[in-house]
Amino acid sequence: MKINIKNLDINYIQYGEGKDILLLHGWGQNIEMMKFIGDRFSNKYRITILDFPGFGESMEPNVPWSIEDYALMLEEFVKKVGIKKPIVIGHSFGGRVAIRYSALNSIERLVLFGSPCIRIQEELSLSVKFLKKLKTLPGMDAIGEKMKKYIGSRDYKAASPIMRQTLVNVVNEDLSNYARKIKVPTLLVWGEEDREAPVSDARELEKIMCDAALIVLPGTHYAYIENLDRVELILNSFFEEVG
Repeated sequence: MKINIKNLDINYIQYGEGKDILLLHGWGQNIEMMKFIGDRFSNKYRITILDFPGFGESMEPNVPWSIEDYALMLEEFVKKVGIKKPIVIGHSFGGRVAIRYSALNSIERLVLFGSPCIRIQEELSLSVKFLKKLKTLPGMDAIGEKMKKYIGSRDYKAASPIMRQTLVNVVNEDLSNYARKIKVPTLLVWGEEDREAPVSDARELEKIMCDAALIVLPGTHYAYIENLDRVELILNSFFEEVG
C-alpha cells in the first residue's frame, strides 16, 4: 500500500488484528527485513511495517533528512494509518528513529535491535584525516568528494548524494537525551559479535534509560533474525510481563 506523507509516497504493509506493533527497518533495508518478526506476531497483533523514505519502494526525500525528519514523518504516518499507542520495534537506524519518536509520543513499549544512539568520538583513521586535510586545499573539493567513494563506509558508498548526507546526519546525532526521556519498559536485544553497534553501546544505553533491560544473543548486527525462534519467545515473555 502507498500513502502520501510530506509529499512523498510511502510504501507500507499492514496485516493481522489486535494491538498495534510498528516495525522499523535498518539503514539500506526495507519491509522484508522486519517481516520476519511481524509474521511471528500477526496472529495476536496488528502489524504495520513501512519502507522509510529513501528505501524500498518509498520515495527518496528531495533534500537530506535528519533523525528528526524521519521521526516527524513517522508521527504523521502513525496518525494517518490509525495506529494507537503501538509497541515499537526498531533495528539499527530504525531503532534510532524509534528512540526519538518514543521519547515524544505515546507508545506501549519499545524494543531495540542493535540500535546505537550515543555518539562516541572515535580516533580518526589515517585515511579520513588525509581526506579532511585534502579538502582544505584550494581546488581540491571535487577530488575529496571522489575519494569518499574509496574510504567511506559500505552504506555510504551505496547511497545517492542526498542519502549520503542523510546518513552523515543520522550517524552524527547523539540521541542520549531522547533515550533518557523514554518511560515505558524497553528491551534491548543485541548480537554479541555486532560490529556495527557493539554491545558496549548497548550497556551504556541500558544505563541511561529509565526502564531498560539488555539481552545479548549469539550473532551479528542481525542477531534478531539469526536467533528468530529465541527472539519470538523473548518478545512474547516481554509483552506478557508488562502487558
